[in-house]
Amino acid sequence: MITVENKERKMSREKTKAVLNQSVADLSKASALVHQVHWYLRGPGFMKLHPKMDELMADLNNHLDALSERLITIGGSPVSTLKEFDELSKIEMDVATWDKTIEERFNEVVKAYKYLSELFEEGIEATDAEGDAVTNDMFTSAKGSIEKTVWMLESELGVAPGL
Repeated sequence: MITVENKERKMSREKTKAVLNQSVADLSKASALVHQVHWYLRGPGFMKLHPKMDELMADLNNHLDALSERLITIGGSPVSTLKEFDELSKIEMDVATWDKTIEERFNEVVKAYKYLSELFEEGIEATDAEGDAVTNDMFTSAKGSIEKTVWMLESELGVAPGL
């Protein structure tokens, strides 16, 4: 049964909209980071890792598109400029240089993905509090996908699984 309180909570969804917009910025910047790694990879494993970066970018962009469209669906306005992505995102990214190892680059990506996992957990909590089961499901699915990627990247680095 939908009460007046639940209806008002669903109508505003301010926390949900905020975490969706944060996700838009962070997924955009995470994709740029993976693209940077894609371009600046050098060393053993290049031939298999270079195309893997394309897969990671595609996955990030799929999450980005789905969450952006959900934000629009519930009456929000996603950030959409490079400036907004950079200002809002909490993912750190430096100008690329050729002196980093594949391991160092992958560690940067793992750090970004672990942050995304935490952000999506915030999304799960916000959507739960605001009664938005659809967006909750989207964050839950995205979190699972991101965590699987963390496991795979850390396995490539020789790190035991465990978030």
